Amino acid sequence: MRELVRIDAMGSDDVAAVATIDGSTPGREADFRGELERPWSHSWVARDERGDVVAFVIVWHVVDEVHVLHLATRVDRRRGGVGRRLMDEVIAFAREKRARHLLLEVRRTNHPALALYRSLGFYASGVRARYYADDEDAIEMILAFDPLTGDVVNRADEVCVEST
Repeated sequence: MRELVRIDAMGSDDVAAVATIDGSTPGREADFRGELERPWSHSWVARDERGDVVAFVIVWHVVDEVHVLHLATRVDRRRGGVGRRLMDEVIAFAREKRARHLLLEVRRTNHPALALYRSLGFYASGVRARYYADDEDAIEMILAFDPLTGDVVNRADEVCVEST
C-alpha cells in the first residue's frame, strides 16, 4: 500500500528532522542548512498526515544534469512508497529543467534501493570501489532522458551490480 504523504520543499524548520532520519553525526545539521543556501541545491521532504517529516531528498542541478546526493526514509516508514514519491518529484524536476541525465550512487548491497531505481528506469553505469567510509562499493546509476521528448531512455546495465 502506498503511504499518503505530502511533498514540500525542505525548509530550515525541517533540518532537525532530516538530521534525525539521516542518523547524522554532530555537525551534519549545518551541512543540511548549507544545502538550503546553495542556488544549485534543491531539497524536498515527505510529510505524513500529521505534518511530520518522514523522508527527504537532496539534489544538485548543474547545467544539464541533476545529481541525487541523498535520499533517506525514516526506518518505520520504509517500503511504503515514500522514496518513490520523492524520486517522482525529482524526475519531474529534472524534466522541467530539461536535464539530460539524473545521476546517483547507491550502496552495492542496498537491494531495495537498487530495485526502486531500476523500476524508475535507471541503469548501472559504473562502480566506485570502496566509495563509502566502510569500504563498500557504490554503484553509479543514470536515468537518461530523450532531449526532445523528455521521455526516459531505457538502457542496459554497463557494469555488473552483484559483488564479485
